[in-house]
Amino acid sequence: MSDKSKPQTDYTRRDFLMDIGKTGGIAAMYGTMGALGLFAPPAGAKPVNFAPPAGLPRGKKGNRIIVIGAGIAGLTAAYELIKVGYDVTILESRDRVGGRNWTVRGGESETETDGVTQTCKFDRDQYMNCGPARLPQHHVTIDYCRELGVPLEIFTNQNADAYYYNEGPQFGNLSGVPVRHRTAKADIYGYMSELLSKATNQGALNEDLTTSDKELLITFLNSFGNLQSGKYNGSTRRGYKVSPGAGDQRGEVDLPPYELSEMLQSRFGLNFAFEFGWDQAMLMFQPVGGMDAIPKALERAIRNKTKLIYNANVAGIYNTSNGVQVIYEDKSRVAKQLEADFCICTIPPQILKRIPSNFSPEVVDALGVPNPTSTGKIGLQYKRRFWEEDDKIMGGITNTNTNVSTIWYPSYGYLGKKGVVVGYYNFGGNANFYSNLDPAERQEQALLQGEKIHGSSYRSELENSFSVSWIKTQFSEGGWVGWPTSGGQRVPAYDLLNQPEGNVYFAGDHLSYYIAWQAGAFDSARKVVMEIGQRVGA
Repeated sequence: MSDKSKPQTDYTRRDFLMDIGKTGGIAAMYGTMGALGLFAPPAGAKPVNFAPPAGLPRGKKGNRIIVIGAGIAGLTAAYELIKVGYDVTILESRDRVGGRNWTVRGGESETETDGVTQTCKFDRDQYMNCGPARLPQHHVTIDYCRELGVPLEIFTNQNADAYYYNEGPQFGNLSGVPVRHRTAKADIYGYMSELLSKATNQGALNEDLTTSDKELLITFLNSFGNLQSGKYNGSTRRGYKVSPGAGDQRGEVDLPPYELSEMLQSRFGLNFAFEFGWDQAMLMFQPVGGMDAIPKALERAIRNKTKLIYNANVAGIYNTSNGVQVIYEDKSRVAKQLEADFCICTIPPQILKRIPSNFSPEVVDALGVPNPTSTGKIGLQYKRRFWEEDDKIMGGITNTNTNVSTIWYPSYGYLGKKGVVVGYYNFGGNANFYSNLDPAERQEQALLQGEKIHGSSYRSELENSFSVSWIKTQFSEGGWVGWPTSGGQRVPAYDLLNQPEGNVYFAGDHLSYYIAWQAGAFDSARKVVMEIGQRVGA
């Protein structure tokens, strides 16, 4: 209730919101603020408001759908359409579902576009997620895992005991020195807190802070930076040289801290903001046993309700007076055709542009606008989990400026005998460097960089490896795509491809603002499903 001693004219919007908060809690207050237009919700905070189309009896015009591609977008479109009675046929160029959601295991082979073939030799319980590998809590992907019964476990996106490693003269005294995440953060946060504390005490912020605010800020800085009498001297936050133990083993703190100038030159702090990202903040999750549990669950859900044709290379997509016609070749290499009312095409634009069609010139040109991104990974299977035993790293990621970019430690199989480390997950020029090497050379280069951080065990404990170059992976030819922008907005080609071309609809993460995330593929598919439902219903 409001303070009844106030005149009604003094009852402000702030008072109203505070009363809402007292009555309904902070969520109710924020909801009211949003309704009043006082703040905008975080970008991407709300997934597409999906309303499944009305059910249709089989045989009704508009009921037959061809879905091209059994990746996340294609499977989702089929799954949602089949729920309400549509007749769906799926064409998939690979011999598996998932598309870029690909978990490689022992015994699987892959031939890159240059003809080089690898066969994975991982042990039975080991795997590498070659494409997507982590799930934020707020993504619609989590909702589908719940609906499909896909069990999840924590993915360790940040680990205080993983390393930062940069090399080069510009990085000063810490060039070539592996530094724990916790150590770098303790020192940088400590020095920044000390500087701000001094500025506050010296009156530099008098115009911005009240006396009470200054006192509160000093209290916060002392806690945040672990200051002693306003000065950063280092503390247990940096870690120990000798761990505390029993009896008289008090432990030896890792002191003294690095100098402020050393930490600034190291550039380690430039990595800190990563964990604040909307899609990267812990906690994050992964399906138990591999990311491909998601497409496999979708495939199981539609298995007896649709026709899924594998090894189907699409050779033509055409709008007709009655709907669509799709030409494809299966393993027999004999051209076949399918006809339907609509087609949902999830082929990556850089590949779709080359497939014969009767699309308008504007659409064909639009398919050539987004740029495929080169990305790569290598899985290194080790006979001993030395990163756990020797370095005390249980999952997480090491960041480095070398051409491996990042090293990922597995977030499964803890305390086991063996494990697969992602020896690089890189992008752009670094990914192209590895793409131009054969698999043996990729392994050697990854080992050269990794042993700078982990020492001889990084090489001596290795058993085998498997690498993927997405720019050279058939039917993908890129990890994802990037759209040019103009004035902060995506170019018109993006909007054009988000519209149907006759009876052909396009879908995929590349037609969302969640590019490179499965959530983008889910939402894009659901958008198209709704559009087809509205069109048929009309």
